[in-house]
Amino acid sequence: MFLKLEEVSKAIGRGGHNIKLAGLLTGYELDVIREGIAAEEDDVELTEFSDEIDGWVIDEFAKIGLDTARSILNQDVADLVRRTDLEEETILEVIRILKEEFQD
Repeated sequence: MFLKLEEVSKAIGRGGHNIKLAGLLTGYELDVIREGIAAEEDDVELTEFSDEIDGWVIDEFAKIGLDTARSILNQDVADLVRRTDLEEETILEVIRILKEEFQD
């Protein structure tokens, strides 16, 4: 089964609970595969930044299906302000932190 990007976070669930439960119920090991990301583009799960980004901020991005660094960096700041309950200043700080991850 394939899910739209905004449905991925719901399928996985907080802490992976939904996908684990689905695996237990079906007897299958379930994996989430992201298509469309170029192999040379490394990406990092947003939860990897929990030391620098508050959990509630990460949750706000997850609510709209953005759970990796690149998924946020590829968005327009004004669009992120509109789609989340985050202030522009908070979003710009998150973007600064994420960009540092991909600097040479």
